[in-house]
Amino acid sequence: MEKTTAPHKHSVSAMKARFVAISWRDLAVSFGPMVLLIVVGVWLAIWLIHPAPPKTITIATGPENSNFWNVAEKYKKILARDGVTVKIVASEGSLDNLRKLTDPDGDVDVAFVQGGIADSVNIESLVSLGSVAYSPVSVFYRNDKVVSRLSELTGKSIAIGLQGSGSRVLALTLLKASGIEPGGATKLIDMGGDEAADALGKGKIDAAFLMGESAAPATMGKLLRTNGIRLLDFSQASAYTRRFSYLNELTLPPGVFDFRRNLPDHTIRLIAPTAELIARDDLHPALSDLLIEAAREVHGKASVLQKAGEFPAPLAHEYPISDDAARYYKSGKSFFYRTLPFWLASLVDRTMVVLLPIILLLIPGIKLVPLLYGWRIRSRIYKWYGVLITLERGVTTHTKEEQEQMLRQLDEIETSVNRMKMPLAFADQFYVLREHIGFVRSRLESGT
Repeated sequence: MEKTTAPHKHSVSAMKARFVAISWRDLAVSFGPMVLLIVVGVWLAIWLIHPAPPKTITIATGPENSNFWNVAEKYKKILARDGVTVKIVASEGSLDNLRKLTDPDGDVDVAFVQGGIADSVNIESLVSLGSVAYSPVSVFYRNDKVVSRLSELTGKSIAIGLQGSGSRVLALTLLKASGIEPGGATKLIDMGGDEAADALGKGKIDAAFLMGESAAPATMGKLLRTNGIRLLDFSQASAYTRRFSYLNELTLPPGVFDFRRNLPDHTIRLIAPTAELIARDDLHPALSDLLIEAAREVHGKASVLQKAGEFPAPLAHEYPISDDAARYYKSGKSFFYRTLPFWLASLVDRTMVVLLPIILLLIPGIKLVPLLYGWRIRSRIYKWYGVLITLERGVTTHTKEEQEQMLRQLDEIETSVNRMKMPLAFADQFYVLREHIGFVRSRLESGT
């Protein structure tokens, strides 16, 4: 038996094992799952990532030279510092602004909107970037007698603002609450802004509702200085604010407009909704930050009606505060936008969105690769043990011809094993396999 099998043993043992420092093929395959995870992660990040912020933004304001229009001009200069062009769109007022914002075919991105006018418009796609100022209800009237309640204007001719203006919507709401409605004894005229102020000054009408969206500050100041024209003191201001949650009560102390002439000559109570910066809900986060920054610069100072730092503020009324605005009010601009130029910060910010999932996947992936690599190497070793076990089980139940056939099969196994490229780190397991092959060979040759 030994003479028959010796040639096999000698020829096989003469072959040398093939060792390599590392199996690059196995390493590449081991990286496969991690690469796949990274590809999926990057794809999801790119799919979810915001595109680069647009370089142009469109703001709807109010009539030209109105307060909102002038504010938008200031925004335009501020955003130009970061290379963003602001297009200003004149409108009839807040209601018209809402319609422009909700128009699916429109190009208006942001608008100044007075509170208390959202009931007639579907605002589901709109969010607020915050309130930016008070928009006082200024009712100027011509009367020798002091008027302190809207109901005292019954039977007069009143300019309530133009169609599409927030002034008109709010004026109708407040007048209705005071018992004055269209079609009654009081003549309600669709007239606003400078036209209404001029008509009041010439005595063509008895009263006019003027607000920031429809009248320039200079126009309102001129009316305050006109003999015979007064600013209505809302004696029921507290009651209005309780009935209408979007209204605030304000007071103007004597002389606040003109110390020399003591204008006004007594404390005046006003009611005021806030003017909000309303945007489409798909506004780019970077532009949201820039707009709030501009609002802080324009509206953050103290004035006759507000304290320093009071605006802008995330005061949710009819519109939800956007997530981006809420994040900004809580923690300010992100690190990149605070320290880098706007265009560069935008690029870095979007790049980080792609890199972050890669980094997060690399951490467990680095730990997984060695395990997969070791498993692949060991699996090539372990697969031969199944064959060896089968051969060993037939040691005591074979004929001479079957023995020679099994020895030839064992030679083929050892040849295949020796041809494997085995990393040096797994040399111990490789030699253990060869010892086991030798063990099975000795049992086959001895027949026990």
